Formats: sequence, C-alpha cells, structure tokens
Amino acid sequence: MAIYSAEILWSRGDQDFLDNRYSRGHLWRFDGGVEVPASSSPQVVPLPGSREDAVDPEEAFVASLSSCHMLWFLSLAARDGWRVDDYRDQAEGRMGRNAEGRLAMTRVTLRPSVTFDGAAPSREQLDALHHQAHEECFIASSVKTEVRCEPVY
Repeated sequence: MAIYSAEILWSRGDQDFLDNRYSRGHLWRFDGGVEVPASSSPQVVPLPGSREDAVDPEEAFVASLSSCHMLWFLSLAARDGWRVDDYRDQAEGRMGRNAEGRLAMTRVTLRPSVTFDGAAPSREQLDALHHQAHEECFIASSVKTEVRCEPVY
C-alpha cells in the first residue's frame, strides 16, 4: 500500500486571530521540495482574508480529478498506439447541497481536448479511452462527487 503525504503550514504572525479577520493564506509542501501557495477560496472567505494568487482546496480538488484522468488517458492512449501531442482540460467544479443537505462539491466536469500526431482515434475510440480512464482513476473512485467527462472534439 502506498502512502502519500503533504505538509500544510500556516502561522498567525502578528494577526489578532480572535477577531476572525486573519489571513487564510498558507503553504502546501510536497515531497521533492515543491511548495504551493494556498488559501481559502475568495468565494468562501472574501478578500483580504483569502489570497487570489493562491490555490484553494476546491480548485485543488478539481485539478486532482482532472490530472488523474489525464494521466490514465495518456497511459491508455500510449498502450493502444495513439501518439498524443497535446492534452488540455478546462475542468470545472460545482458547489451545491448534497443529498444530506451539506455544502459539497457536487459535480466536477472534465472537458479534455486532445490532439494527436498522425492517425487519431475515432470518436467512439476516444469515448472508450475517456471512459476507461475514468474507471481507472484512483481519485474519481475515492469521491462521492459526480464526475462527468465531456470531451471537446
């Protein structure tokens, strides 16, 4: 079993904190030394409590689903002999009330657009590759959120 970790760092500094007007800006640190500025979403905690120039958990959730799908798609395409030149996804997450009435990310829609070098799979073959990538994605298998894939052709 693999274990994945992230270090999340926040410090109050000279902020009062008890007035609830502290910065939600913090840092995500990953193995290999990658550091990502993070914050609450400005849609959740208005500026200046949040940082527009940082990744928020909701964006990271959408990005992790998109990234996982893409990595599986690329692997499956290579296995089947399709040479991918570019893969782009304009993924979007929707926040709403779930079946329990709680605020949750209720839907993530992936909109991958893929270009190939030379021969390209048919629309049916592309749909099958995207379907299999979705089925294989560990992240999609880990969440209750509806994850849709709407390829751009």
